[in-house]
Amino acid sequence: MNLPQITVIGSQSSGKSSVLENIVGRDFLPRGTGIVTRRPLVLQLINIPASNQKNKPKFEEWGEFLHKPNEMFPDFAAIRAEIERETDRTTGNNKGVSPEPIRLKIYSPHVLNLTLVDLPGMTRVPVGDQPQDIENQIKNMILTYISNPNAIILSVTAANTDIANSDGIKLAKEVDPEGARTIGVLTKVDIMDKGTDCVDVLMGQVIPLRLGFVGVINRSQNDIKTNKSIPDALKYENEFFSTHPAYRSLAATLGTGYLTRLLNRVLLDHIRNCLPELRAKIAKMLQEAQREMDSYGTVFDDNKGSLLLQVITKFSADFCNAIEGKLGDLSIKELYGGARINYIFTEVFSKCLKTITPNDGLTLNDIRTVIKNATGPRAALFVPEGSFEVLVRRQISRLEEPSLQCVELVYDELQRIVSQLESQELQRFQTLRERVVEVVNRLLQNLKVPTRKMISNLITIEHSYINTNHPDFVGGEGVLAKMSERIARTEPAPLAQPGGALPPQIGARPGVPGQPGVPGQPGVLQPQPVQPGAGFGARPGFGAPAGQPGGFGFGQPRGGELLGQVPSSIKAANPTNSKERFETDLIQNLLSSYFDIVRKNIGDLVPKAIMFFLVNTAKETIQNELVKCLYKEVLFDELLEENPIVASKRKACQEMLDVLKRANEVLMEVREFNPHAIHI
Repeated sequence: MNLPQITVIGSQSSGKSSVLENIVGRDFLPRGTGIVTRRPLVLQLINIPASNQKNKPKFEEWGEFLHKPNEMFPDFAAIRAEIERETDRTTGNNKGVSPEPIRLKIYSPHVLNLTLVDLPGMTRVPVGDQPQDIENQIKNMILTYISNPNAIILSVTAANTDIANSDGIKLAKEVDPEGARTIGVLTKVDIMDKGTDCVDVLMGQVIPLRLGFVGVINRSQNDIKTNKSIPDALKYENEFFSTHPAYRSLAATLGTGYLTRLLNRVLLDHIRNCLPELRAKIAKMLQEAQREMDSYGTVFDDNKGSLLLQVITKFSADFCNAIEGKLGDLSIKELYGGARINYIFTEVFSKCLKTITPNDGLTLNDIRTVIKNATGPRAALFVPEGSFEVLVRRQISRLEEPSLQCVELVYDELQRIVSQLESQELQRFQTLRERVVEVVNRLLQNLKVPTRKMISNLITIEHSYINTNHPDFVGGEGVLAKMSERIARTEPAPLAQPGGALPPQIGARPGVPGQPGVPGQPGVLQPQPVQPGAGFGARPGFGAPAGQPGGFGFGQPRGGELLGQVPSSIKAANPTNSKERFETDLIQNLLSSYFDIVRKNIGDLVPKAIMFFLVNTAKETIQNELVKCLYKEVLFDELLEENPIVASKRKACQEMLDVLKRANEVLMEVREFNPHAIHI
């Protein structure tokens, strides 16, 4: 929030730090030559009434740094040393600057409630190890603070310099051209050249500022060396203005005391002007902080069992709602939960089954081989039924792998849902979350086993009985009729010879083309005469005693001819005639028809089996399983050990709530506050 605050700007050695010390009434800022303030110092002055004896603090005055919480600095010399250490920690010892602020609170009965920001003095020429753009760095840092429309600009200028050349006034004019929120401070009024004064500047005759100029007198370097106290310096300041001929008429509006009261009044008036906006912002921040606080849960003491049951019940309900699509905040960016499971069934699994065709992985050689194997040593007149069943079972088996993969995809999706259920309670208890995820994943793993078994059984069931009586199966009769019609259209029957004789090539004698096979005619084998007394093999040239003409021994092939070797692996060739083509086409058509039936059954039954055995069972048993495994008194302390990060966030959020509530109360009191009720 851009809270109203007073920003102190000015050139180096213009007396900014001395003005702040006079306001506080204590020496606590670093001193030296050149650039001393190298980081913004956000100084909050908090008035603590001295008469409050009920809650009397340990020290009358002390300081606290934001970077050292809960550490009190009653010694203001220690405050100065800590500012120097913290400055060097960020900027080093090379006189560099840093925009990171140091935040300091000073509690005292001698201060008014003010918030001031001491900024580095403006410089033009880099010295020592300072970067060449030191002027721009400091200027940008100052503009960051004074550009805040709720900031009051306290522009400090030495009175013994030309006010028209004041760097502080020049920068203030850039962001506040009308001078509505700028207060001019003239230091070193007492060391102006004799015969000169700054009354015209104080009266606003040189540079008009709506809030005016205030003259102050700071301690000189000699006063500091001689340890002149600030109260003594303030006393000297009052005497100087009240006795000086040029300033005594203005003495009531000069000096550190008046400047402090003016700043307090201006700040309060500024707060009143910003009050509606501030109250609206604080109210909004209060709502956001309260929502965040609610998200961390309440602190519990003894009712751990009830809390654990609440967490388990909430998680189980969220798991079921994620599957059923009953989440309060449905995503519009992507599918989630049960919608993703439906996508697996309809888009992934279903489309995969459609890509598996009945003839995948089968060639004509494969079909002919199965047919021949089913016929055995006989030449079958009809297509053997066994070949059809073998091929059907083989193709049905190809549906098992994608069905099992579908189980794995749904299982992974359920695990995904578990991992995404980041409820507030589970974020709060890290150990409980890990155990819940472990129990649920084990439950899903146990449910996956019977689900896979059921899917395998569905394939086995289809194997066990080939139902050729299925109403959607085309059946052998229908296929035969269609194929006969097709063959009749594409392959005409051979023509018969006159008189009903077969075509010439049928029964013709080998080697004598075109001769009919009629006994007694050329081209037909004639019976050979048998010699008297000759037995089996007594034909000339067959079985004659060895050494006789035309004879050879039994088992001795003529001409030395030998049979070829039988191959170790034999596979049927592609169909070579119309009969084989007919058989092959018939098997293919029957296989395609029956495979479509089985594929439809599997596409319908697999999602049902997964939903019953895995998804629905998980929904119904998840809460009981979590209670059985986790609801044990010996585990309460371990499971409900709060995540340290969440505990830290809750603490910080509670502190923020307290601050915002207090800020809201302060804003309510601003209208009734009288700055003159507190005296310094």
